[in-house]
Amino acid sequence: MYAVVRTGGKQERVTEGQRLAVELLGAPVGDEVELVPVLVVDGATVLATPEELVGAVVRARVLGEEQGVKIRAGTYKSKSNQRRRWGHRQRLSTIQIEAITVPGRRQVPAGTAE
Repeated sequence: MYAVVRTGGKQERVTEGQRLAVELLGAPVGDEVELVPVLVVDGATVLATPEELVGAVVRARVLGEEQGVKIRAGTYKSKSNQRRRWGHRQRLSTIQIEAITVPGRRQVPAGTAE
């Protein structure tokens, strides 16, 4: 089973037990956060409409905070000696997906076969 969640203006495909870096969530380290899925796929079953996803939740635990890669940019205007350089490092939260729950479905622990 996997889900596609929306966080920080982006969409990420996640599975249980996966670790990923998303834009800063504002939750303290160790807290559990709930992400709203946009799509849930369980074998041949695909839940994609808002009516099907009512009550569906992806729970994740915040493991830490970090900074992304340095992005460097600059401007230059010829003949006038105008130059400007700047950089940016996005702050990120590292999370681990704990569970993907859909109401009315039997939950199977990750790593077990049916």
